[in-house]
Amino acid sequence: MDPDNAVVRLCTQGMQAEAEGRDTDARNLFQQAWEIAADDYEACIAAHYLARHQSTPQQTLHWNQECLNRADLVGDDRVKGFYASLHVNMAKAYRDLGEPERAREHFELAATHIDEVPPGQYADWTRVAIAEGLRSTGASRSRDADALLTALFARFCERGDLKALGLVLPAYLTDLGTEDDRARLTTALHMVHAARWLPEDEQHILSEAISTLTSAATAG
Repeated sequence: MDPDNAVVRLCTQGMQAEAEGRDTDARNLFQQAWEIAADDYEACIAAHYLARHQSTPQQTLHWNQECLNRADLVGDDRVKGFYASLHVNMAKAYRDLGEPERAREHFELAATHIDEVPPGQYADWTRVAIAEGLRSTGASRSRDADALLTALFARFCERGDLKALGLVLPAYLTDLGTEDDRARLTTALHMVHAARWLPEDEQHILSEAISTLTSAATAG
């Protein structure tokens, strides 16, 4: 985005106000950005930030939908990298409204756009948000495996086993259910299992998780 663009400049100032805890100032700056937006691209940007400062889930959904609609009207490479995040925001809004099925639809749409986000920390954060959303709305490929792995991570944390946690947790947190993601997670689990440094009970849970994931992949 062009930092000299008036809308972008106002939104940047709004983000700074957010970081400083000045939410009212932030909302006013984003509102100003919306009011001066000269085209759909600028309106898309302003609507994205306005959605973060609404008092009800319904209003949040309204502004996220406005943002998505404007991105569709732009329809070129300027907004291509926006869609994963836009669908995550739509999903979260529907989840807050108690509509998990609609939320799941948007988390799944977000997953289809993740490769369009430029590599970096923002892409990593978006991928984690999508994976968490898929699990929370029942779109995970194996709930049984999720339960086993969650229990296992809790054990790692209790013992302070950062090595095991560091090897497995990143693959789990970024698993969008694709074959590549599931292979990455299964490989990480196999590596820890083969090393055999875990206590016997954790080794058993790990074996169960691997078996469950393999069975789910075969069934899928």
